[in-house]
Amino acid sequence: MHLQPMGDAAVVVEFGNVIGATTLGKVRAATAALEENTPPGTLDIVPAFTTVTVFYDPTALGGYEVFHANLLACLNTMKRAHRRMVTTVTIPVCYGGEYGPDLGLVAQRGKLSERSAIALHARPKYIVGAVGFTPGFPYLAGLAKKLHTPRKQVPLTKVPAGSVGIGGEQTGIYPQESPGGWQLIGRTPLKLFNTQDEYPALLKVGDQVQFKPIS
Repeated sequence: MHLQPMGDAAVVVEFGNVIGATTLGKVRAATAALEENTPPGTLDIVPAFTTVTVFYDPTALGGYEVFHANLLACLNTMKRAHRRMVTTVTIPVCYGGEYGPDLGLVAQRGKLSERSAIALHARPKYIVGAVGFTPGFPYLAGLAKKLHTPRKQVPLTKVPAGSVGIGGEQTGIYPQESPGGWQLIGRTPLKLFNTQDEYPALLKVGDQVQFKPIS
């Protein structure tokens, strides 16, 4: 674990540079510790693939040195912090056709039939490595190499809510209608972000996702 400042109002807590279940477990544990024993002056806690970025008010407690000390003291309780159970969420997806116009391209690049590409995409249990871009958008690690496909050269101005896409080595889901440049292979009717819920985003860093093909 390594702490370093990011500008004058944030601290990045780093857990190495290897994306995987072990590192994400540390990220989840650190996030839980910070949420249960939040250092004074904290404004936001943002977990990602291998880091937790903590934003704070630099005028609240005397600046970086004081906040750094309080943050470190909190993180030292990480092993004793309540560890959230890993949640596996099943996401139903209607692949191809009008819902997944780029499925054929993805399959062709991987020298697969569309049916094989669907099966390959739905087979793994993906890990949510980060949530961002738009509220609730999950970046999912674990995509089979045969499905790796570059983003579109010209992004779309409107991607429908629920669209499942592939961008390079990752797959993800658009929670709201938004611009986007990922290759669209399907769509889910599941709502991934609801402002009426206590925790608006359905998926959190470290959760697992299993896709289920539907008609």
